[in-house]
Amino acid sequence: MAPTSSAFPPRSDASVAERRPHAYAVHGRQITDDYAWLKAENWQAVLKDPAALPADIAAYLNAENAYAEAMLAEVGPLRKTLVAEMRGRIREDDSGVPDPDGPWSYYTRHREGGQHPLVCRRPRDPSRPEDLGAETDEVILIDGDREGAGLAFFEIAAAVHADDHGRLAWSADTKGSELYTIRVRDLATGQDLDDRVEATSGEAVWGGDGQSFWYVAVDANHRPAKVMRHRVGTAQSEDEVVYSEPDPGYFVHIGQTQSGAYLTVTASDHETSEVHLLDRHAAHAPLRVVQPREPLLIYSVEHRGADLYILTNADGAEDFKIVTAPLATPGRAHWRDLVPYRAGVMIRHLHLLENHLVRLEIENARPRIIVRDLGTAEEHAVAFAEEAYSLGLQSGHAFATPVIRFVYSSMTTPAETWDYDCATRERVLRKRQTVPSGHDPAAYVTRRLFATAPDGEQVPISLLHRRDLPLDGSAPLLLYGYGSYGTLMPAAFRTNLLSLVDRGFVYAIAHVRGGTEKGWRWYLDGKREKKPNTFSDFVACARALIAAQYTAEKKIVAHGGSAGGMLMGAVANLAPELFAGIVADVPFVDVLNTMLDGDLPLTPPEWPEWGNPAESEEAFRTILSYSPYENVAPKAYPAILALGGLTDPRVTYWEPAKWVARLRATMTGGGPVILRINMEAGHGGAAGRFDRLEEVGLIYAFALMAVGKA
Repeated sequence: MAPTSSAFPPRSDASVAERRPHAYAVHGRQITDDYAWLKAENWQAVLKDPAALPADIAAYLNAENAYAEAMLAEVGPLRKTLVAEMRGRIREDDSGVPDPDGPWSYYTRHREGGQHPLVCRRPRDPSRPEDLGAETDEVILIDGDREGAGLAFFEIAAAVHADDHGRLAWSADTKGSELYTIRVRDLATGQDLDDRVEATSGEAVWGGDGQSFWYVAVDANHRPAKVMRHRVGTAQSEDEVVYSEPDPGYFVHIGQTQSGAYLTVTASDHETSEVHLLDRHAAHAPLRVVQPREPLLIYSVEHRGADLYILTNADGAEDFKIVTAPLATPGRAHWRDLVPYRAGVMIRHLHLLENHLVRLEIENARPRIIVRDLGTAEEHAVAFAEEAYSLGLQSGHAFATPVIRFVYSSMTTPAETWDYDCATRERVLRKRQTVPSGHDPAAYVTRRLFATAPDGEQVPISLLHRRDLPLDGSAPLLLYGYGSYGTLMPAAFRTNLLSLVDRGFVYAIAHVRGGTEKGWRWYLDGKREKKPNTFSDFVACARALIAAQYTAEKKIVAHGGSAGGMLMGAVANLAPELFAGIVADVPFVDVLNTMLDGDLPLTPPEWPEWGNPAESEEAFRTILSYSPYENVAPKAYPAILALGGLTDPRVTYWEPAKWVARLRATMTGGGPVILRINMEAGHGGAAGRFDRLEEVGLIYAFALMAVGKA
C-alpha cells in the first residue's frame, strides 16, 4: 500500500495565520494578498539585528517552529541517528591541499570537533614547484573556532593575503545576512589591526604594495554597488570610491587576473556584463573598461603579457568562445577568435597560465578539461569514463606554472584532487576523500538516464542507488532539482546521501531546463516566458523514473532550494499526486510580489531572469501563471516541509511563511504542511559544519516519514 500522510502524527494545533487582506491592481488585474503583513516593514533593520523583528511576526514564526518540532518529535531519535551517521563519514580533522604561492603554501583545515575552518600556511621552497611545505611547520592565520566562539552564527567569506605575505584581509558574517566585516591581520604578530570595514560583500583584493585593498560596499538595499579603496590604518570614512554602479539592476564584483597584474571590476546582471581593469601595482591608476556593456553581451577577462583572453558569447556564440584582444585596445572591435564557438559544447570556465590555456567545457551533460599549449597551439583533453561525474578546476595562486589542479568525483566515487602538469601530462594525486566510517563504491550504482519532456526534449537524470536494490517500483526516491540562472547541478559524491540510499532510497538529480547541463540554450529554454519548461521537465523526470520502475507514485520526495524551492512550489501545484513529500529549502515561492517590489535586495538584478511584471504585462501574466503562492488551489497536497532563514537577504523569510499560510488555508486534504524558520541564520542555513548536519538530518527524517520508512 502506498504510504500516506498517516506517517505523521495527527495534530490539529497548526498555526492559523491571521488574514489581513492587502489588495492591489497590476495591468488591470486585482490581486489580494491575505498574508502580506508577514513581511516586516523594517526588514532592512531585521537583517542587521534579528531582535528588531516586530512582535506579532516573531510570535507567529515561533509558533510555527514549535509546531514543526511537535510534528517531527517522533523522529527525534532517528534524526540523532542520521546526524551521527553523517558525522561519522566526515574526517573531522580534514585538510585541504595546500596551494603554493612563492615562499608559502596556503590552505584551510578543520580540527577534531571543530565547527569552523582554520586558515593556515606553511613555508615551502619556491625553487621546488612540487614542494607544498611540511605539516610540522604550520602557522594558523585565522582560527575560525576561536573567532566564532559564543556566536549563534559565524561564517568566514574570504581570507586574502597581500603580495608580500605580511598581511591578511579577512571577512566574516555574524548574522547570516551576508553583510561582511573586513578586518586586517598582521601576519608577523598574529593580531588584527584597528581597521574594520563594515557592510561589504566580503570580497577583497590587495594593491600590489600591500598598503591598501579594494572591496565592494553594499548599499541600503543590500546590493553590492560600489568599489572602494581602503588604506590600512585609516578610517573607513576616508575610503576612496573607485567605481559606483548607477544601475540598480547590476551587481558589482571584484577579483584579480591570474597573472596578478590587474584588479577586475565586473558589473553584471544575469545576461549582460561589463569588465573594468585597474593596474594593481600603480598607486593611482585609473579604471579602464574592456568593452562597454551591450544588452545580452557576456564576457570575462584574463591577462597574459600584452594580450587579454576573453570568454564571451559575442557574435552569436551561444555556448561561448574564447577570443584575444590587445591590452592596449581591448574593445570588441579588436577581438579575434582563438577557440571558436561550437554549438552544443559549452565553455564554462577559462583558466590562463603563462604558457597554457585551460578550459572546462561540457557537452551533453558530461564535463571535460581541454589544455592548449599557447606556443604550439596543440590541444589535448582530460576526460573520464563514468556515465555521470563531476569535474572542477581550482584556480590557485600561481601563474608561471604548467600545473593545474582539478577535483573529480562521481555519485559513487569520493572526491579526488589531482595536480596535472599541462606540459608533461603527468598526474599527481594530492588527496582522496576519506570516509572514516567506510565506503565501498562497488556497492553502489550511478546511472545517467533521459526523460522525454512534453515538447520532446531529452532531460538528463543522474541517479544513485545500492547495487542490491530491487528495481521493481517498490523503492522510495528523492528527486532533486534546481533549474535557474544557468547553474549546473554536478553529479558529485556526497556522503550525506548515503544515509538515505543505505535505507533503500534511490537518489536522482533532474537536470531540468534553466541550468546549463546541455549548453546555454538549455538555460534560455528555462527562463522568463519559458520558465514553465523547468517545471514540466521535473514532472517528466518523475514520471520517467516511475515508468522505469525505479519508484512509484506517492513514493517520491521532491527536494529543491532557493530558486529550486520555486520549482518545488510549482510542481506541488502541477502534480501533487506524484509525491509523498516535498522539501522546499529557502524557497522562492512569492515570485510575483517579490518581482513587483523594486526595493528588495535582489529584485532589479532578477528581472532579466524572470521578467519585470511591473513594466511588462506579458511578464506579469507569465509569472502569475506559475508563481507558487498565487497558484495554491483547493486540492490535496503532499506532506510539505518549508525551511527559511530570518536574516536571509536572498529569499526573505516571509516567502515560505506566506506560502505555508495560504496552503493551510486553501488545501482540501493531504499534508501536513510544516514550516521551520532558522531564527539565527540566513540563506545558507547554519554555518557550522556539524550544525548544518542537524538541518540535513531534519530533511532526511521528514523524507523517511513521508514514505513511511521512519
